[in-house]
Amino acid sequence: MSPVLLFSFVIGYFLLLLVVAWYTSRNSNNDSFFIGNRNSNWMLVAFGMIGTSLSGVTFVSVPGGVGSGNFYYYQIVLGYLLGYIVIAFVLIPLYYRMNLTSIYTYLEKRFGVNAHKAGAFFFILSRTVGATARLYLVISVLQIFIFNKMGIPFEATALVILVLILLYTFEGGVKTIIYTDTLQTTGMLVGLVVCIIVIVKSLGTDFGGALTMMSDKGYTRIFNWDVNSGSFALKHIIGGMFIAIAMTGLDQEMMQKNISVKTLKDSQKNIMTFTGVLMIVNLLFLVLGGVLYLYAAQKGITVPPDDLFPTIALSDTFSGVIGVIFIIAIISALFPSVDGAITSLTSCFCIDILGINKKEGTEKEKKSTRLKVHFTFAAIFFVMVLLFKWINDKLIIDFILKFAGITYGPLLGLFSFGILTKRRLNDKLIWMACIIAPLLALGVDMLSNPVWYEAKLHVQLPLLREWSATIFNGYKIGNELILINGIFTFCGLWLISKKGTDSSAALQPV
Repeated sequence: MSPVLLFSFVIGYFLLLLVVAWYTSRNSNNDSFFIGNRNSNWMLVAFGMIGTSLSGVTFVSVPGGVGSGNFYYYQIVLGYLLGYIVIAFVLIPLYYRMNLTSIYTYLEKRFGVNAHKAGAFFFILSRTVGATARLYLVISVLQIFIFNKMGIPFEATALVILVLILLYTFEGGVKTIIYTDTLQTTGMLVGLVVCIIVIVKSLGTDFGGALTMMSDKGYTRIFNWDVNSGSFALKHIIGGMFIAIAMTGLDQEMMQKNISVKTLKDSQKNIMTFTGVLMIVNLLFLVLGGVLYLYAAQKGITVPPDDLFPTIALSDTFSGVIGVIFIIAIISALFPSVDGAITSLTSCFCIDILGINKKEGTEKEKKSTRLKVHFTFAAIFFVMVLLFKWINDKLIIDFILKFAGITYGPLLGLFSFGILTKRRLNDKLIWMACIIAPLLALGVDMLSNPVWYEAKLHVQLPLLREWSATIFNGYKIGNELILINGIFTFCGLWLISKKGTDSSAALQPV
């Protein structure tokens, strides 16, 4: 399929986003950028959050993981359900009662300045790495199938895409993203459904027949009851629950959209509606992975997991229509995960690190500061994408979940300590507790999974393997890493705490 034709659809799609951005950013101000003037429609927020949560990584890596992991990923999704219930009925009421713009302001009011800065730092670190990893994966797909054929280098592709994202986010912020995410989620889900239908038809069967074929191959197995496996059911479900709590409920990007909704009740409806749709959509992605592997086996296609979907969708076997649909779907998955990340990072840095909302100054001066921060994060994203290209890691969703388990643990520990106890912290020692805990969690995970780290670091760790066999006896830590990290943080905070005063009780959730 002509790369020029595919490129023209990319440009056309972007121009549509610019029109939406222009319309929604009229008369916008800093309040519009940071929190959408607290007037967002909860249904639009719920639908748009699907695109933000899934991103291009889900679009490529989740189907690609079916070949080796069956439908085990859905165990994590079941854990998400439990996590989102906690978010809707514990965290969201707390944020609304305190009228927060940045959720990390809670940590300052509860514990002090260092807790606030630590929470913001770990969010910035985790979101920057996670978002740029997702961005790298999707740019790589576009590069292989479009831009390499046009003689455009990877660096130019990454730079242009980030500039395009800046053009439609720098003015309207959250107010604009609520609408562009809705558009992009629509494009992604339409592409997902159409691709499943077309590939099932190409197998010479119907949907029921495809499910039977997947079942015969073992792809449709959801639960893994091997206790020593990294994908053991309880580990995935518990891990998924705390991943949802940390990566959505304690994440400024996701909560920035939720608390832009006018009322608490509407925000809760948003979360639960989003959860129901997300569970259906993730199941469809796994079904897509199953039919892709059936098709690959039928045609003798052998490629790395992350390349499976684009290789088949853009092959000469299918008409140009599915290739165009795939490209629109993949960029629809790309933009929500990056535009929201840059916007939320800008908000977090301005509010939590610079304290822009506490400083005196005109609206124009504050806007100037915000724009400088916004463009700086775009530059950081560009550098990080180039770093990922140098690393050239595959099946990147595995890395993202692992990194999240390390960096979101302190957030989980800080918020849970604030909500579940009335104790006060020694503000000067908070950083120490929040740094030691992730390092301990990383050490325990390395001891449990030496083979994974050997593969990622490209080194042999025979002593680590020996210790792992002695201590863990084959048990591998999976997505429960984030819970372990949170517990380490909680324990560390307890050691530097003392009994609280009555004022701390005012910040407990209802």
